[in-house]
Amino acid sequence: MNYPSSINRDIKSVSLAEDLRPAPRRYGYLLLAGLTTLIAIALLSGNSEPARALQNTTGVVATQDSISEALLLPQQDAFETVTVPTLQPEVSAAETPAALTKATPAPAPAPETRAATPADTDANWHQVTVKSGDSLATIFNRLDISPQQLHALLEQGGAAHNLKKIHPGQKLRVLTDEKQGLLKLAYPIDKLSTLEVSRNGEEFDISTTHRTPERREVSASATINSSLFLAANKAGMSDNITMELAGIFGWDIDFALDIRKGDSFTVLYEEIYLDGEHIDNGEILAAEFVNQGKRYQAVRYTDAGGRTDYYALNGESMRKTFLRTPVEFSRISSRFSTGRKHPILNKIRAHKGVDYAASTGTPIKSTANGKIIHIGKKGGYGNTIIVQHGTRYSTLYAHMSKYRGGLKNGSRVRQGQTIGYIGSSGLATGPHLHYELRVDGTHRDPLRVKLPGADPLNKKYMADFSTRAETLIAQIDLVRDVQVASSQ
Repeated sequence: MNYPSSINRDIKSVSLAEDLRPAPRRYGYLLLAGLTTLIAIALLSGNSEPARALQNTTGVVATQDSISEALLLPQQDAFETVTVPTLQPEVSAAETPAALTKATPAPAPAPETRAATPADTDANWHQVTVKSGDSLATIFNRLDISPQQLHALLEQGGAAHNLKKIHPGQKLRVLTDEKQGLLKLAYPIDKLSTLEVSRNGEEFDISTTHRTPERREVSASATINSSLFLAANKAGMSDNITMELAGIFGWDIDFALDIRKGDSFTVLYEEIYLDGEHIDNGEILAAEFVNQGKRYQAVRYTDAGGRTDYYALNGESMRKTFLRTPVEFSRISSRFSTGRKHPILNKIRAHKGVDYAASTGTPIKSTANGKIIHIGKKGGYGNTIIVQHGTRYSTLYAHMSKYRGGLKNGSRVRQGQTIGYIGSSGLATGPHLHYELRVDGTHRDPLRVKLPGADPLNKKYMADFSTRAETLIAQIDLVRDVQVASSQ
């Protein structure tokens, strides 16, 4: 390869540097420029001509090691650092030596494109406590959420209707944005279920999440000294569980009349926990009640068809067609009698029912399913309801203060449904309920008549029921025996 003569002249100027003896600074400039040019030529040419040229002028062959040593600069305090232009002739990629190949940084990747999320916006979470008189509309208005979005949300239907049922004290979490309005909403329907709303374009996705609580079996046992509620409370039972216990045995035991000191009970039931906190009571699994020496036992059972009921150990239902009493835990003020002296008329007159004394306004329940055939005033009975139960039975409820709203002749009522409230209308000396039961048109003593039972457990489930009942009753026996031993 032929190089311009100017390059050779530069090389010669380097070889004469010793005779000219320039000042140190000039020496450094010339040496650095000449050697840099020589190195570039040698590396780019790929032949030995620059090396021979250097040998001819200096008497020294410039090897790669000698060139590297020559490039070592003098001490920094000997001369100032200068920038020397690098000769860069146009060469192809194939001619470029590996030593001159410089890694080129990869171009920076383009920013990732993604949809905006609430975190990318000026979104804010709001903790809202529902106040008295609040509706979802008033809450949205306070949060500057447009009525159109409220309408779009409620138009979804389904689970969204739960938002119409908010009540004071409930807490909502709402995520909003100044531009988009509502982004998310979380509404606790109850302790176990939460309604969740999320924006999806101009619409909203609605879902409900459910948490599964922990169920723990607990037991209680006590002997009654004064009242059922006091004994149950000392045993750690809530009033609701006590009422359920009375409901299970209420067809066989009159809890207003039959309870005696020394009666006892044992209950196995569930308590419900969430995150270690007791939030509710579950169902009674099995129970025993000893009343005046007679033992009653009941086991809760759900058959393959989904029917759940309480059964005696022989598979008979604990339910009867009629409740034993229409008023819970009231006092019997007058019994069924054919020779009672009427307190107002002051003459002997048959009392063909049972009077239950209680305060005005105490609920009165229908003792069986049936149809109302009379509602209104009825002579000395005052405000009265008569219910027909099939073809053979009817019941009468008298001296009411008022009827439950919505009832009329022909209305259907269910067993245990409230139909009215105790009062003293008609010929009455004080607030009480006069209750009568007729069988085939004849008055019968409600406290003594044998009541028809509900359907027993289907025989095909008896084997499975007996296995479950045996396990639960064994637990009842153990709890009762421990309680008796501890009380002695």
